[in-house]
Amino acid sequence: MEHEQAYPPPAAPSAYPPLATPLSVIGPQYCYPQPVDLAVVRKVLTITEGNFAVTDINGNIMFKIKGKFFSIHDRRLLTDAAGNPVCTLRPKIMTVHDRWQVFRGESTEEKDLIFTVKRSSMIQLKTKLHVFLATNPKEDVCDFRVEGSWLERSCIIYSGESNTILAQMHKKHSVESVLLGKDKFMVTVYPNVDYAFVVALIAILDGINQDDDVE
Repeated sequence: MEHEQAYPPPAAPSAYPPLATPLSVIGPQYCYPQPVDLAVVRKVLTITEGNFAVTDINGNIMFKIKGKFFSIHDRRLLTDAAGNPVCTLRPKIMTVHDRWQVFRGESTEEKDLIFTVKRSSMIQLKTKLHVFLATNPKEDVCDFRVEGSWLERSCIIYSGESNTILAQMHKKHSVESVLLGKDKFMVTVYPNVDYAFVVALIAILDGINQDDDVE
């Protein structure tokens, strides 16, 4: 029996213009016809195998990030709630601009490359990342871009060089987050946008900024 994808509860109805067709990067099962609100919880003060978890608005775990960048294996693994591998995130250290590759499942082989992310410049006050699909090897024009402030947790994911918003994140402060040393922020994924792809981009943002992130 084929496993049925459990969709997260949709965000509150609002004027999010849906894309004409589902935008599937990692898989069509992660595209939902309504806006989806996800919560990302980073375990800032704990050193565990899992860097952070992604839940729906009811607190049900949707994804986990395992492993740390700059470790022996130098990669992170995005899994679903059951622990099944979704994609592997790997930094390429010896590049002029920070560059990260995302592969299908647990693979790190070129044939399983899904997309590449790179910083537009090494010195940035604001976050700006360019995302290139594996089908765009020339990288003349980006397929997606991420802009905003990671420190304020206010980054927005756009389609290509357009103003079409695919997802946006915003900070959530709470007494619990201060006491437990957890950093929680929300992400709203627009209708028909691959939310696993959005989570993978946030995991890369976290990795890029962990050295110069002030908590």
